[in-house]
Amino acid sequence: MHKGDVAWIMTATLLVLMMALPGLALFYGGLVRAKNMLSVLMQVMTVFSLNALLFAVYGYSLAFTEGTPFIGSLDKVFLSGVTIDSLADTFTDNVKLPEFAFIAFQATFAGITGALVVGAFAERMKFSAVLIFSVIWFTFCYLPICHMVWGPGGYLLEDGALDFAGGTVVHINAGIAGLVGAYMVGKRIGFGRESMAPHSLTLTMVGASLLWVGWFGFNAGSNLEATSGAALAFINTLFATAAAVLAWSLAEALLKGKPSMLGAASGAVAGLVAITPACGSVGPMGAIVIGTLSGFICLWGVNGLKHMLGADDALDVFGVHGVGGIVGAILTGVFAAPALGGTGGEDFAMGAQVWIQTWSVIVTIVWSAVVAFIAYKIADILVGLRVPEEEEREGLDITAHGESAYRS
Repeated sequence: MHKGDVAWIMTATLLVLMMALPGLALFYGGLVRAKNMLSVLMQVMTVFSLNALLFAVYGYSLAFTEGTPFIGSLDKVFLSGVTIDSLADTFTDNVKLPEFAFIAFQATFAGITGALVVGAFAERMKFSAVLIFSVIWFTFCYLPICHMVWGPGGYLLEDGALDFAGGTVVHINAGIAGLVGAYMVGKRIGFGRESMAPHSLTLTMVGASLLWVGWFGFNAGSNLEATSGAALAFINTLFATAAAVLAWSLAEALLKGKPSMLGAASGAVAGLVAITPACGSVGPMGAIVIGTLSGFICLWGVNGLKHMLGADDALDVFGVHGVGGIVGAILTGVFAAPALGGTGGEDFAMGAQVWIQTWSVIVTIVWSAVVAFIAYKIADILVGLRVPEEEEREGLDITAHGESAYRS
């Protein structure tokens, strides 16, 4: 165990926490109307906290202990058997971390994944329904996918899928759950007829910037050691995101005549999402290509594809996280090739790896969609998904939480 590794993983954990609070909260909060600002902040904060606690109670055990290819065991429920002297494995033989540090790091991933979903049904879903959905989806979707991709003996891990920091586990998973939620909760009142412009793109830009900074902990921290592998993920996170910002802005200027701040911020998140699965497996030039393509494709995702699907995904969770995650996961299979600067071995076969990556995407999409549908249905039966029309018109800040973000 090296002190530098321990210091790095704890620092990375704080950076991931900052991604959610306040990064994601401000990014989402700026995108909604002023009357719903606090409701989004509240949902991000409480869902993050809820998932982090559930991860400690049973999530860590189900995700990261040996069990079946699809889920772990209950051996470490309530962190049973984990002590101050317990050690967790890294990717290097005989290099360990304090298990407490590894658990905290992974708990922040569990927290932010659930928080990502809330953007899709923002401005219209009951707070109680959000919490009920979150518990069910975390338990029966996030944990199995996490185990399959990262857990010992996991189905997709054993299949050879590459997902360095969560393209499938976090982003595709959350994007699909958000899309299903947007369909099931229904469109906002006045959608397509009334203005639903973001109330503060300034806050959205601040949130996007905090996400970008925090994402270095998310991606480079996933190396689990302060080594050259972390440096590779670090530099790829920087360059892919910069490329995506420019690609989205360029495409927007060509299509709409003007590049927008919202577009640049969205491009940054798209690039961050797309490089997440690839950051430890590709070279910097590959990362730039992945970032560039994600900027172009996710712009289509939040415009063309969104209209084709016909869902009111309020904050484009699917268009950015779902589409960006799919792009990144599949392109990992291309740019991990050593001939393209990737870290694949001499026996690396691009065609085979691309298929493995595609299969991991398909498994994640189907699993998340089915579980999300059931989870929303249960929440609907128990408390109802949607707030009454008069509450939606007044705004959820007042009606759900009894407070206003701004003095009138």
